[in-house]
Amino acid sequence: MGELEIRAATAEDLPAIVAMLADDPLGAQRESPKDLTPYREAFARLAADPNQRQIVAVRADRVVGTLQLTVIPGLSRRGATRSLIEGVRIHAEERGNGLGSQLIGWAVEESRRSGCQLVEFTSDMTRTDARRFYERLGFTASHVGFKMQL
Repeated sequence: MGELEIRAATAEDLPAIVAMLADDPLGAQRESPKDLTPYREAFARLAADPNQRQIVAVRADRVVGTLQLTVIPGLSRRGATRSLIEGVRIHAEERGNGLGSQLIGWAVEESRRSGCQLVEFTSDMTRTDARRFYERLGFTASHVGFKMQL
């Protein structure tokens, strides 16, 4: 399979990242890989924020996975810092071989190194396979999330 590198994303990785974001039924409705302009603008904002990290997994010079890791300082839980994992995607050809577990494991360890006491993530309610995957990794579905489209 080849060695896996997990590293910070670069602007050159955006086409591959956006393609993975769009490569499922939900993403196909909300992503637009043909116009990278809004993604470039968002990536610049992420890169300028020290609490944000867009991460890619690379195998054989090809981006095969991605996630966003956000470190959130807070007052609750006695001033605990937490991390939020978002936008986890694995390239279709890499699914089922343990890459998702490696990528999430990396994010959990990176959260520890950053002083976080809690790791959180959200997953769409329709992604039942994803929910089972995260539960197998030791996460608990302990809260209900709410969103409001603006």
